[in-house]
Amino acid sequence: MALTIKDIKKLLGEEAHNLLTHKCSTIPKAQLHLPGPGQMAKIFGASDRSKKVQQNLKDLYGHGRLKNTGYLSILPVDQGIEHSAGASFARNPAYFDPENIVKLAMDGGCNAVASTFGVLGIVAKKYAAKIPFIVKINHNELLTYPNIANQIMFGTVEEAFHMGAKGVGATIYFGSPESGRQIVEVAQAFARAHELGMFTVLWCYLRNKEFKKERDYHVAADLTGQANHLGVTLEADIIKQKLPETNGGFKAMSPEGKYGKFDERMYTELITDHPIDLTRWQVANCYMGRIGLINSGGASGKNDLAQAVRTAVINKRAGGTGLICGRKAFQKPMDQGVELLHAIQDVYRCKEVTIA
Repeated sequence: MALTIKDIKKLLGEEAHNLLTHKCSTIPKAQLHLPGPGQMAKIFGASDRSKKVQQNLKDLYGHGRLKNTGYLSILPVDQGIEHSAGASFARNPAYFDPENIVKLAMDGGCNAVASTFGVLGIVAKKYAAKIPFIVKINHNELLTYPNIANQIMFGTVEEAFHMGAKGVGATIYFGSPESGRQIVEVAQAFARAHELGMFTVLWCYLRNKEFKKERDYHVAADLTGQANHLGVTLEADIIKQKLPETNGGFKAMSPEGKYGKFDERMYTELITDHPIDLTRWQVANCYMGRIGLINSGGASGKNDLAQAVRTAVINKRAGGTGLICGRKAFQKPMDQGVELLHAIQDVYRCKEVTIA
């Protein structure tokens, strides 16, 4: 049974009224390029993306329970490298088997599955034609001692192309000492992917220990918004970003104004502390929604279903394009993972959840 607006309100609890009735007075929705049937075809039809790239994007947006709505629900499982396999799959060892990852994405009604060269490659001939593959081409691994945060390439764009992938994904740790090299590597990889006709997805994450002060500014709207803007500059076709939780990162990083640049209107007129307004700033930095913003689902914990629905409501009402949710789904028995993915999709299918 699909979630109704009544179910969504119940899951949102005390936040329901605030999240479902809020109206953005910062950046009005009339200025945004909003998701909808045919919207991506219109936007990319005017771009430099080839017909093959546009066709693969059409296949992505035309798959799963959200097909042809303009919204996306993607299952990402690269945690076997990013967070170590044991820590990621001990809760549900079935997902050591790559086939179960793909089955969860298919049974969960997702638009695509995003994972590693190894996971998708080992089942490519069986499943690449059944659900869009997005190959994550770089990772941060956790065996280097002491642990470091550094995204390195694990394969080539050509490998992803030959296994039948429709898109490639990559992460840049903006703000890290290694970010300059990562920007160059990803820019070159994305250009090659577009040459081969594949679309591109960029995980625009911030990473620097100095970003953690009295608040965690890795999830500040101003800093993540700028990361998104760097991502679309690299011609990412979809931006993945963590849901913002605060603001004022530029100010906190340098009270003397020696880090980055900002305009006071970012804090007084264009962004409030409301979660939808914070997220709208992320959307605005994705060329006012021309490039779709998908927010991450976050770690698994208590009340995962309610938290996933909350994130989806915020993303949708802000003008975002969907959710990319992994751990909340695969760290559960498959039937519960499917239920959670369907709940996320039901938010985007629900006409009563409107753009703020």
